[in-house]
Amino acid sequence: MAQAIVGLGNPGPEYRNTRHNVGQRVVDALAHRIHARFERDSGHAVAPGRWQGEPLYLIKPGSFMNVTGAPVARLARKLHLGPADLIIVFDDLDLPLGKVRVRLTGSAGGHNGVRSLIAAFGTNDLRRVKIGIGRPGRPGEDRDRGRPGARPRGAPLRAPRA
Repeated sequence: MAQAIVGLGNPGPEYRNTRHNVGQRVVDALAHRIHARFERDSGHAVAPGRWQGEPLYLIKPGSFMNVTGAPVARLARKLHLGPADLIIVFDDLDLPLGKVRVRLTGSAGGHNGVRSLIAAFGTNDLRRVKIGIGRPGRPGEDRDRGRPGARPRGAPLRAPRA
């Protein structure tokens, strides 16, 4: 049975290396790991591949994160995937930088991209992987959270190794 990992982020080069796009960077790292190549599909970057012999789609939505629900739901239907077949990877301001938290269900937790997905799929039962980016202004953390032109003061953010 096919599964998909959806890495949330914003489109465009000005957002590519921001912490806010960590979900897409994780999907990039996974694509490299399983030797999957991204192709354009309905405005999204989709990398079909296999994981442990099973079909896996790695998805980077082409829409802005806060309105990603409807476009991802349409793509999921096209790929014959339901909410139970998805894993959503996204940034979390309330987690310390680099901390990872996995949830099988729950509310949007203040994340507008997740709120959009919950509304589009009509369920809170979306598996999710939250990656901490820290709140701006916390001691020792960069203030970069997805603003165009923002330049991290510390080492560049790298997707966790798979």
